[in-house]
Amino acid sequence: MGRVLIVGAGLTGSLCAALLRREASSPLRLTVWDKAGDSGGRMTTASSPHNPQSTVDLGAQYITCTPHYAKIHQSFYDELLADGILKPLTSPIDGMVIKEGDCNFVAPHGVSSIVNHYLKQSGADICFRQRVTQINLRNNKWEVSRETGSSEQFDIIVLTMPAPQILQLRGDIANLISECQRQQLESVSYSSRYALGLFYEAGTKIDVPWAGRYITSNPCIRFISIDNKKRNIESSEIGPSLVIHTTVPFGVTHLEHSIEDVQELLFQQLENILPGLPQPVATKCQKWRHSQVTNAAANSLGQMTLHLQPFLVCGGDGFTQSNFDGCITSALCVLEALKNHI
Repeated sequence: MGRVLIVGAGLTGSLCAALLRREASSPLRLTVWDKAGDSGGRMTTASSPHNPQSTVDLGAQYITCTPHYAKIHQSFYDELLADGILKPLTSPIDGMVIKEGDCNFVAPHGVSSIVNHYLKQSGADICFRQRVTQINLRNNKWEVSRETGSSEQFDIIVLTMPAPQILQLRGDIANLISECQRQQLESVSYSSRYALGLFYEAGTKIDVPWAGRYITSNPCIRFISIDNKKRNIESSEIGPSLVIHTTVPFGVTHLEHSIEDVQELLFQQLENILPGLPQPVATKCQKWRHSQVTNAAANSLGQMTLHLQPFLVCGGDGFTQSNFDGCITSALCVLEALKNHI
């Protein structure tokens, strides 16, 4: 049974795992490693430590589907809608630009439920807090070292982490990347920002006419969502949750500042936008060093194959575009590249 390691439990990684399980002609043992403590990647959903039912999307807020992708990715949307993992966005988002023919969707159980849906389908062994440090060739297999725990051997590797993290890997992989591929990986750029999730006591009222709002007049805050309202989930037993996304300039300027300092600055700015908010019972501040792809790898066709025997391929939005459909496209391209090897 071939062993496949997928590095990254975000949307591309989870979808690669599910597609490999569906399409493999022979049995595969799928393993997913992620350096974070939970699944989701940039589609992560955080829970209140006081009530796990009170959640907030710290990454992607909603999914926009254009008429083009509604057609070519129809089976993916149909499945997620039929299973109740996606539903149409009906709550008002102030300042949202809506283009003709576009459809917007939210995930009622949090955006990470999409990733968890695909991970469950894959049947993969999933291990968190696994930071890959080295990849070496050993007897026509890949030996993968991690920060904690012993090294393991795999027949196939799929890397779905951001391009700068691929370039940081040590071992034989550093010499297997061609000069042209290295330049392509180095050309991938990302915006940076912070997200701050705030959890409130049950019964708290946040009295605004919108579920989300794009802010244009603040140097720090770009977007606010009352997350339960965005998903049309209002309950007397679950307190409201709110998420703030910062502007990119603020994220870049404060990238190396402490989380505590950033959080304090955001609280001060939030008071200007929504004065009189009560104190939250819990907070979660997330630094997105690699938030959205601003420049994807040129001519990569959705994936980058670094080695053929044994197979090693890179995928993710760094090879397409930074949205839901970009991740689907990349996962399909990875699958196509792997077809002769599974």
